[in-house]
Amino acid sequence: MEPVVITGIGCVTPLGLDVDQTWRALTRGQNAIGPITRFEAQTYPCTFAAEIRGFDPPKLHGRFGRWRDDKSSFAVAAAREAMADAGLEPGAGDPDRFGVSVGAEVSRPGIGEVAERMGQMALHGAERAYRATDPKEFAVMSAFFPATALAAVMQARGPNLTTATACTSSAQSIADALRILRRGDADVMLAGGTDRLVEELMVMGFGLLGALSTRNDDPTRACRPFDRTRDGFVLGEGAGFLVLETLSHAKARGARVRAVLRGYGWSANAWRITDSPPDGRGAKHAMLEAMRDAGVAPGEVDYINAHGTSTQQNDASETAGIRGAFGADAERVPISSTKSMMGHLVAACAAVELIACVKAIETGVIPPTINYEHPDPDCDLDYVPNAAREARVDVAMSNAFGFGGSNGTLIVSRHS
Repeated sequence: MEPVVITGIGCVTPLGLDVDQTWRALTRGQNAIGPITRFEAQTYPCTFAAEIRGFDPPKLHGRFGRWRDDKSSFAVAAAREAMADAGLEPGAGDPDRFGVSVGAEVSRPGIGEVAERMGQMALHGAERAYRATDPKEFAVMSAFFPATALAAVMQARGPNLTTATACTSSAQSIADALRILRRGDADVMLAGGTDRLVEELMVMGFGLLGALSTRNDDPTRACRPFDRTRDGFVLGEGAGFLVLETLSHAKARGARVRAVLRGYGWSANAWRITDSPPDGRGAKHAMLEAMRDAGVAPGEVDYINAHGTSTQQNDASETAGIRGAFGADAERVPISSTKSMMGHLVAACAAVELIACVKAIETGVIPPTINYEHPDPDCDLDYVPNAAREARVDVAMSNAFGFGGSNGTLIVSRHS
């Protein structure tokens, strides 16, 4: 089976509008979480989030020039960075052998938009409201739209797919791209995810579920994965994309190889929608499957980028899963949650966190878990607390465990 390599990376996150800005902020332990500015949030139980600031949506030419939302704009910006990093132009090579795999969810209209539309229908009738509606609003709400837009922008006529499994979406989209390349169905895949969570309906919905932190008096210290006083996650937004190629294709065009995508594992908890089983069995299974697929033993993993959401049950469940999958090596391997600094990017989180793993391999720096102040007996591993750590990383694991019970684990390694 031919190796699959990573030749380009790109992202847009609350910490930075590209990989370099994001990575510098991560290794410095900077925090992007603050009061919500996009809408009036003071009446909500959670009044803060990790917003992207200063983002200038990319201009899309041709038919897609007016068909754009924030979710797709984030995707195009991150994908363009990844393509440039890989030294690829849109349409380069054989476009029939160039595919796109995206983790994305349906766009959620804000409460204000819903109320306005319902008001139009009440005042003017459904037919008039229907005629006044721009059809592009419906199209861009669809989960498949970012993949469609990227295929057009990048002139990628190969496999095109969308995965919508909440927090696991981009992990599974990358795994799907890996399988496509292994089967020989494409030479190049642009894979990752995108999401926009900081909007009224999401803040209200997750707040009603009791999943969000309510540390409104001190939002920069609200996201505290694995800390005993954690009280919920923090919504974020953004996109991350990687260019994946077969090794022979990358060599043939003289591409720089950033890392090898070694393997993946996935599973379902078959438990509950909002939390994970206390014994971490679903997470354990995904990690074991990823190591089996990658041909990697627990003692060879040098770093785990944890899902680490900062919720009571899920952080404890992930810790139990790591202990179950790694045995005695669980005490040795450094683990960190980069969500502590940029919030939860949901459909995009796994792709951005895999990029962090690639950078850890390249730089020999492991980003920290910030706001770790109170040890928890249920979370008793090495979470790289509060400050980045220098360490050689040859093999890194990235975990993504989704709302609804889906689990995905990816493994990358240094290219020798």
